[in-house]
Amino acid sequence: MFAPGFMMNAWTTATIVAVVAGVVGYFVVLRGSAFPAHAIPKGAFAGAASVLGALGIGSLGRRGRHDVVTALALVMMLALGAAFLSRTTEYEPQIYSLLFGEVLGVSTTEILPVALLGALCIAAVAVIYRPLMLSSIAAEVAEARGVRSHRIEICFLLVVALATAMTVPVVGALLIFSLMIGPPAAARSLTSRPVLAMVGSIVIALITVWAAIAASYLYNWPVGIFVGALGALSYGIGRGWAAWRRTRPRPVPRLAAAVESGRRTSLNALARGWSGRPGTPAR
Repeated sequence: MFAPGFMMNAWTTATIVAVVAGVVGYFVVLRGSAFPAHAIPKGAFAGAASVLGALGIGSLGRRGRHDVVTALALVMMLALGAAFLSRTTEYEPQIYSLLFGEVLGVSTTEILPVALLGALCIAAVAVIYRPLMLSSIAAEVAEARGVRSHRIEICFLLVVALATAMTVPVVGALLIFSLMIGPPAAARSLTSRPVLAMVGSIVIALITVWAAIAASYLYNWPVGIFVGALGALSYGIGRGWAAWRRTRPRPVPRLAAAVESGRRTSLNALARGWSGRPGTPAR
């Protein structure tokens, strides 16, 4: 499984894709942009149509309903992709490859372009990190501080388009979409801290693709099946953990615990305990 050759290419490419999907996908989930993230990878059917689709969604979505514009962009990109692919002699194999990918058939020459594009996407996220985070959490506050949320939205959608333009022919549109949604959503369920959630998203995405490649190699099933199943499983585990954490008993505050246990503690003693200096009265 770890022998040199096509398997090493698969491990390397999948690792790069998982890191990019973990970083970009965190903001996809944070901004509630799952539908655009589902639509834009379909633009890879028509090559540059993914970039055009991102520009269209970002520009027209400002003036109309975002979901309607995204749906129309998805239809147009699928139509363009089908038209282009119908002119080739390998229509069905190309459709299968673009949907489910051929990560086990990645050549050595494909690794460098994927790595360069991945580095470009992560660098772009790093450049717009602060305004992107602020506009994702509190759009009104961002506008008040001079952040152009509309421009940030277009920039982010372009990052999503770049992240999928090169990876879709290798790993497939369905696989990259699964990685951009499942692991980041699971990580957000585990922690509310942005940096920890982003790191957790990358870790879960890496575990997902590594396990999927191993399972695909052992059972001779498409990688996309295992990526989708493991991504959904990770999200389910994250949601279960979040639900358990909300319902578990919480420590009773010190004053309430003293009252409930029947202990008669003077307010002065409690004040000394809170101030941290014996004999110091509460102020």
